[in-house]
Amino acid sequence: MGVGVFVLLGLICIAYLTVKLGKMEWLDNDVYRVNAKFATVTGLKEGAMVEIAGVQVGKVETITLDPKNMVARVVMKIRNGVELDDETIAAVKTSGLIGDKYVRLQPGGGLNMLQDGGQITETQSAVDMEELVGKYAFGEVKQ
Repeated sequence: MGVGVFVLLGLICIAYLTVKLGKMEWLDNDVYRVNAKFATVTGLKEGAMVEIAGVQVGKVETITLDPKNMVARVVMKIRNGVELDDETIAAVKTSGLIGDKYVRLQPGGGLNMLQDGGQITETQSAVDMEELVGKYAFGEVKQ
């Protein structure tokens, strides 16, 4: 009997740590989703952070190709209580010199707030370092 209780407590602890360390979310009741389209999202991954002023306010849920316009469509989960207006700018940025990619949101001055499923129209794509270095190395960058 004692061994069974010990094993059960061990399994409960493992399940708890899996959820906490894996940052799993049981319910999505406290978020809403917004979409943004980028020319390129090189290096951005699902689960990447979404920040405003350096504070995490959400995560990237999915990244897909919009076959009609041939651009990347990014769906972000934003915490309820964080209001984004229709003039918000979304930019793919890098944390550090060679760090992970994330989405930085810069709220604008719009009067209309984005609702669940809303679209951010102003976007800035990620800087492709390989392309930039290649252009510089072959003299295509003007100083």
